[in-house]
Amino acid sequence: MDGSRVPVLLSACLLNKRSAPWWALVTDLRERRCLSASPPPSKRRSAAQLIQVPGHEGEDIAADSAAMRKILRELEKGAPTDATVLLLGETGTGKEVLAHTITQMSPRRDHPFIKVNCASIPAGLLESELFGHDRRAYTGAQGRKIGRLELAHQGTIFLDEVGDLPLELQPKLLRVLQERAFERLGGTQTIKVDVRLIAATNRDLAQMTASGQFRSDLFYRLNVFPVRVPPLRERPESVPLLANLFVQKFAQRMKRPHLTILPETMAALERWIWPGNIRELENLIERAVILSPGPELRVNLDEMRIVQPDSTPPGQQTLFDVEREHIRHVLHDTNGVIGGKHGAASRLGLKRTTLQYKMKKLEISRH
Repeated sequence: MDGSRVPVLLSACLLNKRSAPWWALVTDLRERRCLSASPPPSKRRSAAQLIQVPGHEGEDIAADSAAMRKILRELEKGAPTDATVLLLGETGTGKEVLAHTITQMSPRRDHPFIKVNCASIPAGLLESELFGHDRRAYTGAQGRKIGRLELAHQGTIFLDEVGDLPLELQPKLLRVLQERAFERLGGTQTIKVDVRLIAATNRDLAQMTASGQFRSDLFYRLNVFPVRVPPLRERPESVPLLANLFVQKFAQRMKRPHLTILPETMAALERWIWPGNIRELENLIERAVILSPGPELRVNLDEMRIVQPDSTPPGQQTLFDVEREHIRHVLHDTNGVIGGKHGAASRLGLKRTTLQYKMKKLEISRH
């Protein structure tokens, strides 16, 4: 052994009383996702067409657009460094795939890649998940727990939905970025870590900083290498590539014959605004593959309202139009959630019942 730390998951159970009583399973948590140095010419894909993460089926981003090609050129410069990357974009645009791609392009590619979704873990448990805890740090803590930051030592930690990180935890994360050190919850020992941070959010951190919802010093530390991931509606040229990719994937998974997408169907897909972005397209294709007997893909176009670009000049929009569009935009960002701390009503500064009344008046669906 070279003395380096290896993150493992240890599980043990009592089998019986007649033989060796304990059975232990040790799982190596290091994720080694190495890209081949030179794929066969027949299978080689241009970086300007597709990013695909080995071991993550379906996690793909079509890059056949000027916006995505620009992002790739930026990543080629920033990924090999240890600079903190902040991925900005709507839900479902593929920010996690880009995080994997950045890791594969960095010297840390053979070390752990640890993901933490700051919005899916209750605020009371998030500190323990990130920083770990010592024995009896709180009621019910019977043993020491290694946090995700410690597991990511010498590797990369991906903080998804970092805009939902509670204010009380932000100074501890700031210290990790500045000093590469922290203490476990309930502990006194300072732990040194060497991690590269990639963060992602669909929220406006600059606006949150101005309103006091996010620490300005942490925002500046996260905003070292910002990357805006464009929504699918801003790069419709990527839709055919993604649609065919998903058709192939789901047809193989369901052991179905290859399906062809008719030109009129593809044209309808390219015209749709895709509020759910790549994730919405993937779900639509999966459902269509299930319902299509073959050989043509049957997409229920009634589920999609083909929206034409707004031809009203900005200076001639009515208050009705502006208010309706703003509420719809906020609902998209919150995935249709109205109430709660991070719901649309809170972001708009309205009561939940007031927002519901406005939505009914403006004929806005929460979906």
